[in-house]
Amino acid sequence: MIDDLDKTDRLIDALEASLPIETRLSASLMQTLSKQSPDVAIPAKCNVVSVFYMGEEGGIVCALDIGGLNTKTPHLVSITHLIFERKVPLFSQIDAYQRHRVKSSNSRHAATTHGRLKNRSGSFDPSP
Repeated sequence: MIDDLDKTDRLIDALEASLPIETRLSASLMQTLSKQSPDVAIPAKCNVVSVFYMGEEGGIVCALDIGGLNTKTPHLVSITHLIFERKVPLFSQIDAYQRHRVKSSNSRHAATTHGRLKNRSGSFDPSP
């Protein structure tokens, strides 16, 4: 299990109570969002205006205020892809969650990849 559900629920409650929360977008995230919404100017900074829990696989997902209230395309992004300033009151909890998710995801990916690459004899096995 990637997430401690009690801790995650507490973080979501704290995030919801603190909305909107300012965040920065990385250059790669800005580029991805620009490709998805070419008619919308993607800013370097925006606000998280809502949060959702998408289960073990998705984790915490944030709705961003890009494009305003009448936007045709909602921008939903995993919290792990957002950059929060240290001055944000929940920074330490967000940072801990992000680090844990990334570390767990990388560990799971490595274990899955390793399991696919070698069978019991140690040879390559392309099956998933």
